[in-house]
Amino acid sequence: MSKQPTKTKAVKAKASDKAKTGSGKAKTKAVKAAEPKAKPSKPAPEAPRVEPPRPESPRAQPSPAAAAAFGATIDFPQAQLSPEQRDMMEKLSANLARAALTAQGAIAEAALRQAERPAALQPDPFHVAPALTDVMGRLASQPDRLVRAQADLFQRYLELWQSAARRASGETVEPTVAPAKGDKRFMDPEWSDNPVFDVIKQSYLVTSNWLNALVSEVDGVDPMAKRRVEFFMKMLTDAFSPSNFLVSNPAALREAMSTQGQSLLQGMENFAADLTRGGGTLAISQTDYDMFKIGENVATAPGKVVFQNEVLQLLQFTPTTETVFDIPLVIFPPWINKFYILDLRPENSMIRWLTDQGITVFVASWVNPDVELAAKTFEDYMQQGIYEGTAAAMKQAGVDQVNTVGYCIGGTLLSSTLAHMAAKGDKRIASATFFAAQQDFAEAGDLLLFTNEDWLGDLEKQMDAAGGVLSGQAMAETFNSLRANDLIWSFFVNNYLMGKEPKPFDLLFWNSDQTRMPKALHLFYLRKFYGENALAKGELVMDNIKLDLSKVKTPVYVQSSKEDHIAPARSVYRGAKLFGGPVTFTLAGSGHIAGVINAPVANKYQHWTNSDLPASVEQWMEAAKETPGSWWPHWAEWLKAKSGGQVPARDPAKGPFKPLEDAPGSYVKVKS
Repeated sequence: MSKQPTKTKAVKAKASDKAKTGSGKAKTKAVKAAEPKAKPSKPAPEAPRVEPPRPESPRAQPSPAAAAAFGATIDFPQAQLSPEQRDMMEKLSANLARAALTAQGAIAEAALRQAERPAALQPDPFHVAPALTDVMGRLASQPDRLVRAQADLFQRYLELWQSAARRASGETVEPTVAPAKGDKRFMDPEWSDNPVFDVIKQSYLVTSNWLNALVSEVDGVDPMAKRRVEFFMKMLTDAFSPSNFLVSNPAALREAMSTQGQSLLQGMENFAADLTRGGGTLAISQTDYDMFKIGENVATAPGKVVFQNEVLQLLQFTPTTETVFDIPLVIFPPWINKFYILDLRPENSMIRWLTDQGITVFVASWVNPDVELAAKTFEDYMQQGIYEGTAAAMKQAGVDQVNTVGYCIGGTLLSSTLAHMAAKGDKRIASATFFAAQQDFAEAGDLLLFTNEDWLGDLEKQMDAAGGVLSGQAMAETFNSLRANDLIWSFFVNNYLMGKEPKPFDLLFWNSDQTRMPKALHLFYLRKFYGENALAKGELVMDNIKLDLSKVKTPVYVQSSKEDHIAPARSVYRGAKLFGGPVTFTLAGSGHIAGVINAPVANKYQHWTNSDLPASVEQWMEAAKETPGSWWPHWAEWLKAKSGGQVPARDPAKGPFKPLEDAPGSYVKVKS
């Protein structure tokens, strides 16, 4: 399905108008039945403590809660409510009614759209049932363990109840359980200050921690099955966090009351707009997409497109020094996202920083493929991407060698190409740097859970239905699920329960700008690398050549990140040891993106270096030296030593290739 790039005011207005008028498909009989009805007047109470007359039948009049939910006027004794309070209640009930109608309309419209695609509905979309059966069966075969686990859970709840009772009596007590470090769900002070919400929070943490531990401590089952159940259980317990529900989220309740329900109305309008933007599938907004324009306030480094073919545009960036190093640098970013992660803002742009170091920088801007390119293969990306891209850069710079960078999946392609070049005796690449890239997938990140044959079968059907490509929205959903609390539930709470607009954030704008995947390329990558680990085993064949990384003698610099959940440091380290030439391994702080894009001026995080390459990353860490700040200067020193002497700066407009257009080019602007 196509993914519209922005959530416009017109979309929200449309959702709001539907809520007000009840027009369109959402105006069902159920909605009409929920509209306010006239009620008989009631006599004023004789005294403040006298209750108003009850209706003759329990169905004759809705309860106060139901009336508020559907916008009916609630009758309260006049002596109990001031005019301001009555006005507030009227506004609250009216906004709740409009919010309910907006949500009903949006859900009805989405349901009609989904009804047209019944094949997309799966009873077990994560294909976790077989693994769950194995794990639960193993637990059932150990009744003594279950009894101990249940006793442990009861003991924890007993401690919580005792703690709550002591606190109610005025004692100061330590919490029975606390959120993990970095858990942002319970940052509102009321989660700790209010005894009721504190008990709700701790009850949830006790139960979720117990469930996750119960699964993780199971033995005697297939490790991958266990890992799949652990991932699913974490997703499940995250989804049921009390912070994700209005009635148990103190911040959302406070916002609803302080705005007389306007926050909930705005939240449902946001919800309706996101459903519309996703074409009937909820596409949760992560930032204000209207705030960013590619080439205007992101991807602004000056340069030219000097070469293009079916799969990439090659950008050469304008130098900022009078002289440059002789050997240029060609960067191959991942084609799952756009290249401008390397050029978000001037202050954190790696491209600008490298040009300031006197490096001639070329970057591959991969195509956002449509159905016409569905048959493109991993080998095509090697030939038309790495081979043709480096050849064009060498011709443009007037050299016979280039340095290279491969980021993430771009690094997997680059390492495969290096092995192919080694077999052919091609020495055009003087050095190779890898950012968060894997060659050995035996201990790959959580994406490994999405690559069994059941999952790939569904994926193949999905791509066939879309003409042979995987939608950018599907890619975004997969990556977001790996960090659900940060990339799904935090925005669910902010956008829908709090009724706030997501803040402008260039990194999340880039993260949402996913590209499509050609079927042949994507399935080959998932099966051969994640599924079979063929490159690491020396079994991968491309262009009729069996690839052997031990034959690669090119100097290699490998960067990994300590908290990377996509390319874990242990996995990256295993790949580093496969190369046959000199290897420099560096570990950076933070994760897959922030660990890589960490400009020195930010003075954030840290990095570890060690010139040796022992058997394991744990042994490497024991002797590693920690240095505060960015790893970029350490890499630049290594890179400059392999970049030759100084030559006059190269103007992209004056090379052998006539410039096709200004950077950032047109490929990067194609939306999915």
